Amino acid sequence: MKLKLALLQMDISFGNPAENFTKAQQMIKNASKQQPDVIVLPELWTTGYDLTRLDQIADHKGEKTKRVFSELAKQYNVNIVAGSIANQTNEGTLNTTFAFNRKGEIIGEYSKVHLFRLMDEEKYLIAGDDKGSFTIEGIPAASVICYDIRFPEWIRRHVLDGAKLMFVTAEWPKARVDHWRTLLVSRAIENQTYVIACNRVGSDPNNQFAGHSMIIDPWGEIISEGNENEMIVYGEISSDDVTSIRNRIPVFEDRRPQLY
Repeated sequence: MKLKLALLQMDISFGNPAENFTKAQQMIKNASKQQPDVIVLPELWTTGYDLTRLDQIADHKGEKTKRVFSELAKQYNVNIVAGSIANQTNEGTLNTTFAFNRKGEIIGEYSKVHLFRLMDEEKYLIAGDDKGSFTIEGIPAASVICYDIRFPEWIRRHVLDGAKLMFVTAEWPKARVDHWRTLLVSRAIENQTYVIACNRVGSDPNNQFAGHSMIIDPWGEIISEGNENEMIVYGEISSDDVTSIRNRIPVFEDRRPQLY
């Protein structure tokens, strides 16, 4: 099955959810002119890394995000992997991705499992403990967030559960853009899966971000890649390629997990 993708490589306004919601809605409107099947947003796009004020600016139980994006998915007849948001719960604030189908229904929810100490996430966020698996347009998929891609066993877990599409939302710094590109291509090759990765651009008081959102096929070939500017990255994929490549080099049949 073929899918048209649109990755919203946003510049995020630091600690300003109202401005970021307005921008996201405008970018979704613009992307929808190309009639994509799936739109993807970056990590923490509502707040950026304004972590010290999350008690004031986080989305309580994701209510606004769920309400707004349910309507956008229905309005534009599109699936949306809605990046991730600071999701305030009674237990603490999670870094959560919600995915919506064309009917505006939530089809996936994932909270970041691996918290990134270099950006103080563990001081202000709590870690999730569930997998990010879901199904989109009948295709098994999964969603992970930024630092998660440094844990190949976490990506492999989702693929062993059937994922053919791996969505990645991120705020990956420019200083480590080479790691970003290499890790994403590696995760695609070793898992023989599509990697669809949306990163932000711009800067905040402490970081400059890399952009370079990417769509990578199961062979490790880059279908589309953004630059360092705010833009929408488009690409088309076919889930049939996953089966073809896995038949070509039967990595999963040749595994010997009893030794690992």
